[in-house]
Amino acid sequence: MSVETPIGLWSAVRRLIVPAALVLLVAGCADLARTGPQVNLPEPPSKSDTPTGTQREHQRILAAYGGAYENPRLEALIVQTVDRLVAASERPTLKYRVTILNSSAVNAFALPNGQLYVTRGLLALASDTSELSSVLAHEMAHVIARHAAMREDQARQAALGARDEPFSDPQMGAMALARTKIALATFSRSQELEADGIGVGISSRAGFDPYGAVRFLTAMGRNAELRTTTSSGVDARFLDFLSSHPATPDRLKIARANARQYTAPSDGGRDRETYLGSIEGLVYGEDPSEGYVRGRRFLHPRLAFTFTAPEGFTLENTAQAVLGVSQNGALALRLDIVRVPAEQTLSEYLTSGWIENVDEHSAQAINVNGFPAATATAKGDQWTFRLYAVRFGSEVYRFIFAVKQQTPDADRIFRDSVNTFRRMSLAEVEAARPLHLQIVTVRQGDTAERLAGRMATDKAMERFLILNGLNAGDPLRVGDKVKIVVE
Repeated sequence: MSVETPIGLWSAVRRLIVPAALVLLVAGCADLARTGPQVNLPEPPSKSDTPTGTQREHQRILAAYGGAYENPRLEALIVQTVDRLVAASERPTLKYRVTILNSSAVNAFALPNGQLYVTRGLLALASDTSELSSVLAHEMAHVIARHAAMREDQARQAALGARDEPFSDPQMGAMALARTKIALATFSRSQELEADGIGVGISSRAGFDPYGAVRFLTAMGRNAELRTTTSSGVDARFLDFLSSHPATPDRLKIARANARQYTAPSDGGRDRETYLGSIEGLVYGEDPSEGYVRGRRFLHPRLAFTFTAPEGFTLENTAQAVLGVSQNGALALRLDIVRVPAEQTLSEYLTSGWIENVDEHSAQAINVNGFPAATATAKGDQWTFRLYAVRFGSEVYRFIFAVKQQTPDADRIFRDSVNTFRRMSLAEVEAARPLHLQIVTVRQGDTAERLAGRMATDKAMERFLILNGLNAGDPLRVGDKVKIVVE
């Protein structure tokens, strides 16, 4: 969770005072300075060099997606895959550079200069090299057909307008500009279908299974359906590939027709074992350095705090805040971090104007597990808000609870949740580990239910089936390799 200034949060907080409060467009606990190595990228410019527009955009994308992700085996596989695709493409002289983004989102996109991006969330979802090739070839097709250049012109104009918004925090400015560019990642239907056709042709000529596109689009559709049942927020990092590449029945039908032009469905050209070997140990979901969700509990080892949401809440960690919503949608919460001058009391801060319609008479100083704190209420047209500010170290942690109708029971629920906010112990910090993929071999007697039982995630059975391209009831073959998610 990055620290933000009250000014930088002004527009986001204003949006909380309307019925769209449950959307809570926000950002996460990312270490924005982390920029690990990229696949096949040129050396970064020296300090004396002036960054180009492309280099600046690259840094903005890294900021929006949690930095680059380092995985030498996977990087090597991607380089080999891109080299094969380039050699089989309509423009083999074009150069491409690929960056793996440290994000659990399922996304991939391209810049006009051939800079390609894939998230580790997408790589975790893919099950073989041909599925990976279908994504890379599709993005290369947008560059070949100059779709990305057309979109870049639109994004440049939007970014110029975004620069007029006053951000006192440079990271906030970078995030806003990156979101502007990424939000414009939607191509027209005709461009998408053209890129589909070009991409399938490139993959097939390169020796990959052209049906990889069909399988991956299907997996993404199923993954998106599962995510909509658990997600409470929207963020640039969580703009799924499907936002700009919808896996509609019509599109899947066309993808199959494209593949049939080259070959009949078969198991050839998938290179599944090589791919699974390359993603062994891949971080799955959130990286603990950004904070992570375990059920109703949120933990942030780097900032050394934790809290537990009310019963029945689903939490989501985004780039600027932790979001939560109750099962019936009647309650919501947001936790973020702001800087408040030490000389300003927290009661004064809560009534200082960063959020509208605060009842000044409701503000009072309290104590939360030994930390100085304050609380107040605010009212919107359809929502009532209970606000808490807790001074923890040099920052202030800000809880915003939303309810349709304020009642003593709702207030008690919110208060009990805030009172779980505490410092993590050294043992808890040291024990924090990300979830990761483990590749296991199916043995005699193994079933999907048994293997899913080893998954350290919610909705374990559904995730196991989606991650492995299986449907309910599909038999497992002894000797096959499958993905499971473990701690």
